[in-house]
Amino acid sequence: MAKIWVESYGCSASFADAEMISGLIVNGGHTLASSSKDSDLNLIVTCSVKDATANKMVNRIKRLKSKPLVVAGCLAKAEPKSVQKFSPNASLMGPNSIGKTLQIIDHTLSGRKKIELEDSDITKTGLPKVRLNPIVGIVEIASGCMSDCTFCQTKLARGDLQSYRLGDIVRQVEHEVNDGCKEIWLTSTDNGCYGLDIGTTLPELVNKVSEIPKEFMIRVGMMNPMYMPKIKNDLVESFENDKVFKFLHVPVQSGSNDILHEMKRGHTAETFRDVVKRFKDRFGRFTISTDIIVGFPGETEQDFADTVQLIKDTKPDVVNLSRYSQRPGTKAAEMVQLDVAKIKDRSKELFNLINQITLQNNQQWVGWSGEVLFDEQTDDMVRGRNFAYKPVFVDDMVQVGDKAKVKITRATNHGLYGLIAS
Repeated sequence: MAKIWVESYGCSASFADAEMISGLIVNGGHTLASSSKDSDLNLIVTCSVKDATANKMVNRIKRLKSKPLVVAGCLAKAEPKSVQKFSPNASLMGPNSIGKTLQIIDHTLSGRKKIELEDSDITKTGLPKVRLNPIVGIVEIASGCMSDCTFCQTKLARGDLQSYRLGDIVRQVEHEVNDGCKEIWLTSTDNGCYGLDIGTTLPELVNKVSEIPKEFMIRVGMMNPMYMPKIKNDLVESFENDKVFKFLHVPVQSGSNDILHEMKRGHTAETFRDVVKRFKDRFGRFTISTDIIVGFPGETEQDFADTVQLIKDTKPDVVNLSRYSQRPGTKAAEMVQLDVAKIKDRSKELFNLINQITLQNNQQWVGWSGEVLFDEQTDDMVRGRNFAYKPVFVDDMVQVGDKAKVKITRATNHGLYGLIAS
């Protein structure tokens, strides 16, 4: 039996994959190494969403290939030739092939490279796992998506939508909660289209999970705006449940409808505005997270100005800002690219605006008192989340998994800081 080192990068779905891979490893009789230095085999779950991320993956692959290596995840599926260029002897495993983890490890340990990139997993519910965080249960509800965005390599890696059965997901959540999880993340490539292939919807799933008679909180993961008009009314109703964090991650990507058309996003800037207004009008304090790509091919000064205005108007709490980068195999990679210096300048302008808005949003919480669920230990503080999934930091003696009433005393761009209320 071998010591296996597992490390993962990217979205919550990638981390969920890493947890299940680790569970299969342990169930298969192997042990998890405490570091790559202490391992007999290294396994990396990769992400390929951006150039900077892919470059980081390549650097990690180069460092880990001194021992038998398995490269899993999106980069392995979307760019197998690139992986093999930097590590010719590495075995490859796709995001929907993790059921073959033990076979791949056994082959690799015996010096035989094995490549498993086909979609062989019908569902990922019910697999054993070793959690990265003992109180957070990451539950995948589907694989792939229904979109065809011109900039996105994730579709190449994870394929078309394959929703998992509602009952299987509910049973998985029950298992997580019974195993001590206080926070459940419902995650997939795109939660917004969950169930459209099997006759159900995301709001129906959220309602069923909320009915589980245990004390826990639900974080509903990323959903693209294009499917929101179909489900938003029902989704607002499902968010009425106190178990659901008042938080949405809805990546708009651009404020220009012309650019959104070129991206093949399937929605308009108005779609995003409507979603933000609908949820903030209903719940008041509500956290909106979004993604923006600056410098997409063909982006004019007016297109960029439209994006700036959208951010000013909607004031999202979290903006994941990215400079456009060509990803191999995507349609946008074949388009005429913008000048790098221009992209950099636009990114800097938007970055400064985002920081300003984030700080203003967070400062509105100063003086608030309420319950916080502490879910992560940072270097010198414990971080929690309030009902709106706002990060709350305290330096009092609390443990991960605790709940406590906190009074917010100050705010920064990065979160809220407070004291345990007596």
